[in-house]
Amino acid sequence: MEYSTIQYQITGRTALVTLNRPERRNSLNDVVIRELTDVFNLLQRSQDARVIVLTGAGNSFCAGMDLEYLRKQAEMGQEENMEDAQNLLRLLLAVHNHKKVVIAMVNGPAMGGGCGLAAACDFVFGGTTKAQMGTPEVRLGFLPAVILLFLMKRLGEGRAREFVLRGGVYDAREAKHAGLLTEIIPDDQLLPQTMEFAQKLAATTSPSSITLTKELFSRFDELNRSEALDYAATLNALIRKTDDFTKGVQSFLSKEKPEW
Repeated sequence: MEYSTIQYQITGRTALVTLNRPERRNSLNDVVIRELTDVFNLLQRSQDARVIVLTGAGNSFCAGMDLEYLRKQAEMGQEENMEDAQNLLRLLLAVHNHKKVVIAMVNGPAMGGGCGLAAACDFVFGGTTKAQMGTPEVRLGFLPAVILLFLMKRLGEGRAREFVLRGGVYDAREAKHAGLLTEIIPDDQLLPQTMEFAQKLAATTSPSSITLTKELFSRFDELNRSEALDYAATLNALIRKTDDFTKGVQSFLSKEKPEW
């Protein structure tokens, strides 16, 4: 599929996915959401990529929903708007539940839906002076409905309430303190250090283990405590039958580092 609003390339075992609407600060509309969802589904099946890095072209990570697009959508009916909201939710779930590790590389403002997109990732790295993360929806007569679950997962309910109810915007230091950012990296080192982390993660972790561990996190949200424990035991037994488990145990006993 040819993409008009995003780019992606695979280097080594890392896929770099870039929102490519710098003239619109990489804001989200129906085309961007559709193309991002498609590429994440494509990478789900890829044998080449082990880790995904998501970033934005230019000086923004993602400014959230394109306000001009939202203005046009407001003129549509409830059914069309419901479908649009569901498409955004499907994108966030495709990122959050992806079987590969996903890293947000926040190279500039990540606002509204962009903040939610970063929060849906496994790791979030931000530039020291350029990274900003905010949820200004309540100042615009909107609300952070679809992204709220992912913000609560990363911040906890109390901090998420404080953040979204005041339409907060954090700089990198504040975002790190709150839990939205994993690491703060000097702006000029953000790309090389993020890619280095991604390549190291791919080289030092088992693909089967990563996939099943992320599956556990995803399923724990859906199951009650008893079901979750039973499911965990099932996956514990399952992993023992994989080639990765055999290789990992043999490497440990041989005092060698496994090559993943």
